[in-house]
Amino acid sequence: MSSLVVPTRGGSSTASGRSSIIDSIRGCTFSGVMIHKEELKKKIMMPEYLRLAMKEAIQAKDVEADTVTQLYETARASGAEPPQLPESPLVVFINSKSGGRHGPKLKARLQALMGEEQVFDLSSVKPHEFVQYGLACLEKFASLGDSCAKETREKLRVVVAGGDGTVGWVLGCLGELNKQGLPVPPTGIIPLGTGNDLSRSFGWGGSFPFNWKSAIKRTLDRIGNDPTRCLDSWHVLVTMPAGADMETPYSLKATEETPLDQELEVEGELPEKVSCYQGVFYNYFSIGMDARVAYGFHHLRNKKPYLAQGPISNKLIYSGYSCTQGWFCTPCTSDPGLRGLNNILRIYIKKVNCSGWEQIPVPSSVRAIVALNLPSYGSGRNPWGHLKPEYLEKRGFVDAHADDGFLEIFGLKQGWHASMVMVDLISAKHIAQAMAIRFELRGGAWKKAYMQMDGEPWKQPMNKEFSTFIEVKRVPFRSIMVNGQ
Repeated sequence: MSSLVVPTRGGSSTASGRSSIIDSIRGCTFSGVMIHKEELKKKIMMPEYLRLAMKEAIQAKDVEADTVTQLYETARASGAEPPQLPESPLVVFINSKSGGRHGPKLKARLQALMGEEQVFDLSSVKPHEFVQYGLACLEKFASLGDSCAKETREKLRVVVAGGDGTVGWVLGCLGELNKQGLPVPPTGIIPLGTGNDLSRSFGWGGSFPFNWKSAIKRTLDRIGNDPTRCLDSWHVLVTMPAGADMETPYSLKATEETPLDQELEVEGELPEKVSCYQGVFYNYFSIGMDARVAYGFHHLRNKKPYLAQGPISNKLIYSGYSCTQGWFCTPCTSDPGLRGLNNILRIYIKKVNCSGWEQIPVPSSVRAIVALNLPSYGSGRNPWGHLKPEYLEKRGFVDAHADDGFLEIFGLKQGWHASMVMVDLISAKHIAQAMAIRFELRGGAWKKAYMQMDGEPWKQPMNKEFSTFIEVKRVPFRSIMVNGQ
């Protein structure tokens, strides 16, 4: 299979792994020019009355609050000094609990560079509150004729300091602006998580930089000026027989009964009552052994939080834990849950340039199936690979990109196969490219399956009589990312 892959200079995982080191070395310069703190402040800091008005609106949860109105009237009063419009206004969302000991220090550094009011700690200010009240405050001032507020809103960019889960949370809240017909601010990333695959995919590195104090200045400057790219996101609908208890991850929420795609007829009977859950992912959705290992690791870390001391220790513990879960050494006949997914799973897809649904076979050797949106998975690996043009044409595939409207579906056979895939010795088992997917699971000897979205795993109950369905479709609106590559 390695002959199907086009070698890239240095390898994708090697390049992404080096990016944070390169950023550290070049952290204090941008195009060979020193970035001075005061010059950066002028570029990214909003006028004081706007910063304070946004803060007051969020705290009061009301853009019509008296304190907000007073700030506007004072700034517009006769004789008031005209505000200085920032060249590249930024706001930062930081998960100060991420990044180990760096989180609180980074928060203080960011506040020193742009003002306390433009740095939002996610433990106290949620992204939807910023959208609903902070941005709405700028919109209100702009509608009253405030040209500074109008241009600030138009130029505004968002920085997320956290892991992939934090980035996805912020992107989901910003995406609500599409439904209102309002412009969505582009988003840049400061990586504080373990995998940081979203950060890697858009050129912001795979780990927190070594000389972060100077590197942060360069990062903020780049986020304010670099070009943008689009990012697909994918809606997941889980429909299951009612009655079973399920502990859902944060990214999956219970919803009212929602019909499946009517273009694809369901074989067999449906239960009288169903439970429905929905969510959105940006990187991947998976079923099988990889999710089983992730589920066990998360529960182990929650029981023994002292084990989670940072990205490196997390990866070491994760690797060791996977060896105990039967992916490597346990005989596949000892536990039905360790057998191939073809025993419980059917896959239907809409292929590239096809409008109809089609069932595709599940390889008998596959024990984990991943639907991947990004070229980065599992801390910077690319299991889909860089495929040669002749192989793409033969399989009916197209070049994979984060905004191409397709998911790459691949399989992992067992731990040894997954290990070789993750060190780029071979590519994964290519199954399909799809613009929509329906997974159908039926229990039998299996009482449960394991699934995960963007690193959030859960245990999925299964029924012997009725199927569980998972439909995956692209969200109509794309997220806008600042491209640091």
